[in-house]
Amino acid sequence: MLGIVLLSCVAVVAGGRSPHADYIEELIKNNAFGVRVSDNIIEDATLDLPDLVRKYNYPFEEHFVTTEDGYILGVHRIPHGRSSDNTPGERPVVFLMHGLLSSSAEHIISGPGNGLAYLLADEGYDVWLGNARGNYYSRRHLSLDPDAPFNADFWQFSFDEIGNRDLPAMIDYVLMHTGRSALHYIGYSQGTTTFFIMCSLRPQYNDKIISMHALAPVAYMAHNKNPLFLALAPFSKDIASIASLIGIGEFLPNREIYTWAGQALCMDGMILQPICSSILFLVGGWNEAQHNATMLPVVFGHIPAGASVMQFAHFGQSIVDKDFRRYDFGTLQNLLRYGTAIPPKYDLSNVVAPVFFHYSVSDPLAEVEDVYRLYEELGRPMAKIRVPDSKFSHLDFLWGIDAKELVYDGLINLLRIMG
Repeated sequence: MLGIVLLSCVAVVAGGRSPHADYIEELIKNNAFGVRVSDNIIEDATLDLPDLVRKYNYPFEEHFVTTEDGYILGVHRIPHGRSSDNTPGERPVVFLMHGLLSSSAEHIISGPGNGLAYLLADEGYDVWLGNARGNYYSRRHLSLDPDAPFNADFWQFSFDEIGNRDLPAMIDYVLMHTGRSALHYIGYSQGTTTFFIMCSLRPQYNDKIISMHALAPVAYMAHNKNPLFLALAPFSKDIASIASLIGIGEFLPNREIYTWAGQALCMDGMILQPICSSILFLVGGWNEAQHNATMLPVVFGHIPAGASVMQFAHFGQSIVDKDFRRYDFGTLQNLLRYGTAIPPKYDLSNVVAPVFFHYSVSDPLAEVEDVYRLYEELGRPMAKIRVPDSKFSHLDFLWGIDAKELVYDGLINLLRIMG
């Protein structure tokens, strides 16, 4: 941590303005490629997702899906693009699922021309974006209160439940609403983890997937190098147990303080902007050539979006155990829930949907050894596609300056090929 702070101070001395600020301003001034970035950083940081999408003249719908255990999930839709030839019709359906501590906003906040959801809509796809239980758009339940004092019952879930219950409920709803029998699935980070869980525990959902595209795929984390996860992993079970006992179940919910900090501390010209960048580096890494510091206020206006403590504990268990298993509740609870003292492994051979991996050799959360191990255990992997930038990192898949050219263009071509 100290080293990162010192590096940030050096960057401040060199100049607090983002190295890409002039480039960004020029794009806005000339309206290059449509609107490639935000035309108003503060406005885009404060608008909720429906208003943000509509601001850029895209159609937007918000749907609500109730899971079998009572969680009410917000599901967002951009049914078509904004150009005159993008009228509603029989369009192939694409479902996007976000990563840890995030929401459907992650593929929106980069703006038209950059955000994957916008690109897909402009390419003629009916775009649906899921939200996992507990995040900003899915903090409701038929009977449980996420804000109940000294009671964490709402938060008793890890990414196991997201894959086993949330994804099936949302996918069934989307297919029923659109009248389709199958869809394309794009997951990022935890959004890939939950997909593998769904198809492992509920193999019938393989038939509902035309193609699956895993951006920064995460399941095995034996070689994880993220300093934050490595530090917390050995204590993950204890942290989750203690938090539950004192009624704390939520971690980093969306709060106005983050939006304020993004604007007050992270704008171009602010002396603390490099510190804001370092926070993102700690979470998921980035490389300077791809990092757009100008957009930091928009990122912090929408992210973090909240998660359960148990989600982090489950990832910690994966790091310590060096395996991909269901949540470890302890011997007695494991026997009651699973019938075994040790949580069972997810059977990845059940994942027979066509899966494409989009990975980087410099991703600290999806290390190459773990990615290759995961790929080899799937029932029907199609291809491993390495990003042609040796320094491309985890968060670059979302907000990298060249993410469109390095990742999204090829992904969209694969969607066309797969139908």
